[in-house]
Amino acid sequence: MSEPFLIGENMTGGYGTGADILHGCTLAVEKGEIAVIVGPNGAGKSTAMKAVFGMLNLRTGAVRLDGEDITGLTPQARVGKGMGFVPQTSNIFTSLTVEENLEMGAFIRRDDIAETMAQVYELFPILKDKRSQPAGELSGGQRQQVAVGRALMTQPQVLMLDEPTAGVSPIVMDELFDRIIEVARTGISILMVEQNARQALEIADKGYVLVQGRNGFTDTGKALLANPEVRKSFLGG
Repeated sequence: MSEPFLIGENMTGGYGTGADILHGCTLAVEKGEIAVIVGPNGAGKSTAMKAVFGMLNLRTGAVRLDGEDITGLTPQARVGKGMGFVPQTSNIFTSLTVEENLEMGAFIRRDDIAETMAQVYELFPILKDKRSQPAGELSGGQRQQVAVGRALMTQPQVLMLDEPTAGVSPIVMDELFDRIIEVARTGISILMVEQNARQALEIADKGYVLVQGRNGFTDTGKALLANPEVRKSFLGG
């Protein structure tokens, strides 16, 4: 059996010298797949994803990308390896224009970014219309598009999204999910934490239900949606 493209395996750890938040947690995603992490508040969802990105200390476990052990790498070094991370808040430069935000996303690149910029504008046409506008003047949904677009400017192999639809309307949520599906179709792996569990599992190839920092249920998105226990405990029946 070949290993998943990205795996955080048996991760136990927490922030700094604090108590462990994760307890033997495993997350994995294949190339071009969408993997969604859901679960109750305080389950360690965002912490688990941050662990994969190198933002907390693991006491046990390992993170491997395309077969390479990257457990000891800083988040910055992981970006260089092809990982993009979009935090839930403070994820854009509000005083810079939309286009300047996208240019900031490409800071590690030394090649021509024009083609990637064009791809981002194709994915998010509204950003092209508003490219000269300060990002702080945009709506919540548009800001999220800027944040995702900026991460795509690094040409990541894996895109990690922390609650991309937090605080946006249902219409905007559907639109963002459609764009996320489009990104995955280009071969980029998506790992995301999402509060809108039912809607997220509908687009997920793989779903992880975390409970108190542990894997509660792991299956395809469709199977988790159909699982009576998952429905009752985590999806409101």
